[in-house]
Amino acid sequence: MNTNVVENYSRLKPSLFIFPAVFLTLIVLFLYKQDALSVDKCIQIQKNTFLFLNSKLSQFPKTIFNLTQFGDAVVFLSFISIFIIYAPKIWESLISASLVSCIICTSLKEIFAVPRPAAVFDRDSFVIIGKALTGHNSLPSGHSITVFTVLTILLFAFMPQRLNYKILWVVFITAVGLILVFTRIGVGAHHPLDVIIGGTIGYVSGLLGIFINEKYKIWTWINNKKFYPIIIFFFLFCCVSLVSRLLDDNLIIFYLSLITVVISLYKIITVYVKK
Repeated sequence: MNTNVVENYSRLKPSLFIFPAVFLTLIVLFLYKQDALSVDKCIQIQKNTFLFLNSKLSQFPKTIFNLTQFGDAVVFLSFISIFIIYAPKIWESLISASLVSCIICTSLKEIFAVPRPAAVFDRDSFVIIGKALTGHNSLPSGHSITVFTVLTILLFAFMPQRLNYKILWVVFITAVGLILVFTRIGVGAHHPLDVIIGGTIGYVSGLLGIFINEKYKIWTWINNKKFYPIIIFFFLFCCVSLVSRLLDDNLIIFYLSLITVVISLYKIITVYVKK
């Protein structure tokens, strides 16, 4: 499996950055045309769309609240933790991509300082699932960045060679990503552009993570068994973190992610002790 991932990553070209660059440019041009480059106007032109999507998506509160947890890095990474044994190249790229996405997300939230829906709209006018978020850190959506960062890593890791399968794979990953990020609107945490821009940044972060790792080989040590104690400690931390989340919100997604990471932890320990 890891050999296929290595080969797929080696085929990637910088031209893959053209789409997100063009897409983000079009968003800026749209906002400019609508005279909505200021924070207040940007929020107002999204209001009706936000209220519509929130009203429709919030009809499935339990499903939406579970799915939105995939934007939590601990949850999503738990589900793909087993790849650290069978396809460590994925995790090498994930580490670089996660650092890039964290820097970009933190910086842009500080720069734009866009208030969340609960901070600007009447809370009786839309549905809030979970804790009401009222900070001025709505753009971009951190959950959306996380989702598309991970999905982009997986997208190119397992990209088929045949064109028809490739198209289906891209459509599938994109659809999954959009479903997951739009849950942020369903729970009342973000405006539409927050998740759209966040998803695009996540795609860029995933690509950057792959290219950085391909050039500098920073994290190749994770494939060395003598460093497995570090990985074991990290996954133990994930277990503790997931248990803490379970105590706060008794969600099935936390049980599933905890089971997954425990299985991975068992496999890693088994491999390590057999060295």
